[in-house]
Amino acid sequence: MLVVPKDHYPDLAALSADGGLLAELTEQAHQVAEAEGIAGRGYRVVFNTGPDAGQTVPHVHAHVLGGRALSWPPG
Repeated sequence: MLVVPKDHYPDLAALSADGGLLAELTEQAHQVAEAEGIAGRGYRVVFNTGPDAGQTVPHVHAHVLGGRALSWPPG
């Protein structure tokens, strides 16, 4: 699932200047995990920032991943 703010920020670095919105985005990610039934076992929230990290959409968004065991390190 994705969590996308309505206000435009090109990436997480730009969003970090607005601590309130960053907190809201993480709270929304947790609510998504609860709604999807994955909060209890664990989930991962990922922000890709920049092309080397795999960011292909120039608008900040959080990926909420879960529902199975996630390995480390990712990718």
